[in-house]
Amino acid sequence: MDVKNSIIRYLEETAEKFPDKAAFCDEEREMTFRELREEAQKIGMGLIRQKIFAKPVVVYLEKSVACLSCFMGIAYSGNYYTPVDVSMPAARVNKIMETLHPAYIVTDEKNREKAGEFAADIPVLLYEKLLQEKPDEEKLSQTVSRVLDTDLLYVLFTSGSTGVPKGVTISHRAVIDFALAVNERFDITEKEKFANQGPFYFDLSVLDIYCPIISGATTYIVPPEYFKFPIKLLQYIADKQINALYWVPSALVVVANLRALRAVDVSCLKKIMFCGEVMPNKQLNVWRKHVPNAMYVNMYGPTETTCASTYYVVDREFEDTDSLPIGVPFENTGILLLKEDGTEAGEGEAGEICIKGTSLSAGYFHAPERTREAFVQNPLQENFQEMIYKTGDLAKYNEYGELIYLSRKDFQIKHMGHRIELGEIEAAIGSLDDISECCVLYDEEKHKITACIADEVTEEYIADGIRELVPDYMQPNRYIFLKEMPHNLNGKIDRTKLKEML
Repeated sequence: MDVKNSIIRYLEETAEKFPDKAAFCDEEREMTFRELREEAQKIGMGLIRQKIFAKPVVVYLEKSVACLSCFMGIAYSGNYYTPVDVSMPAARVNKIMETLHPAYIVTDEKNREKAGEFAADIPVLLYEKLLQEKPDEEKLSQTVSRVLDTDLLYVLFTSGSTGVPKGVTISHRAVIDFALAVNERFDITEKEKFANQGPFYFDLSVLDIYCPIISGATTYIVPPEYFKFPIKLLQYIADKQINALYWVPSALVVVANLRALRAVDVSCLKKIMFCGEVMPNKQLNVWRKHVPNAMYVNMYGPTETTCASTYYVVDREFEDTDSLPIGVPFENTGILLLKEDGTEAGEGEAGEICIKGTSLSAGYFHAPERTREAFVQNPLQENFQEMIYKTGDLAKYNEYGELIYLSRKDFQIKHMGHRIELGEIEAAIGSLDDISECCVLYDEEKHKITACIADEVTEEYIADGIRELVPDYMQPNRYIFLKEMPHNLNGKIDRTKLKEML
């Protein structure tokens, strides 16, 4: 396998192989691989002229193909990018800027004024003007040759428990390793058509961007508003003949709950992959019933380990109340299940998922203390330095040797003398027929297990329904009924907002 030092080398190779094939498409534009390379070279040239190298550059644009040519242009210049969507709250953008101190902000005329509010003393480069640059092949080649595979490709900001976003640093090598593993494991070729759901500042989008750059596949950027109208969303998939998805489970759950799969034929779908949160079997079974010939893949992995670290290809039947495995590690990824004392969990024992390998982040940007807390020496290796990432997620192995996700460590509570995984209660409630979405929280002040429900049901219905699934001490003590479940910008249930209701 010819493994290259920079993602740009793969872009150049794919642009040579499939120059006129669509790489990325949005509602206004279809960009071929040739056009992507040409645009990226112009943007890269504009940044090279600023005489910066290995510096952070913010891309402040609406979600579009223009974003992607900016990402690649920044990579051409030997720098690394951070996507900041124009829909992000101002307070969050300011916190990101304070942490990152970017060398430049790349935006367009439409968002120039808005970007200026965050820029302060940070210079702004306009996308339209960068496209007027004339690429110097020799300078571009010299710059790309300086890039090491351990150099950063991007910094994505995730939420932090302290209220300050954490900048996760990811190298070229980590992304290449992940994309190559996915392409090989799931036979991703130039024939795949992806429908992108994840925002570009969310690591779910990494697969949609880089698997095509390496394989020659095409990614369609689905208008975000379509996810509010499942039939319209499925019609889009049918019209474009999309054959591959990589979405958060919440997006798949909404489609299943609203019975949209009965209305639109999406038999064009052949690969349905999901990651980012627990996929409930009840809704997965709906998808499997209506799209029976697709391969379903449950992936697991935090942003700190480049999108996904384990996978499970659904190969058997599951009851609605069963837990879906998160499977086995990708090639070149190591998984350890460690107990509190640093020893490995035994057969059937729960342990914290700790990850090692090329996919690991270099740590959090400008946050050495946070980095030291999460990225630690492998306690099982005493002879040399081997870093692992402590995910904070609990899991165990099942009888098939597959990992079963249990819950977050911080979702594990002590209630009435019992250690309880809130995720287990969520799974039980979520399996009931009339439940579309639920979230279970613990009110530590009042010592109450609280179930947040977005359906027209009664407390009695839920209590009776889960009585056979969980013991009495795990029954919710309080219920909050909502018109709709709040979701964050990544499409996940917004637990922070729900906690404010406690």
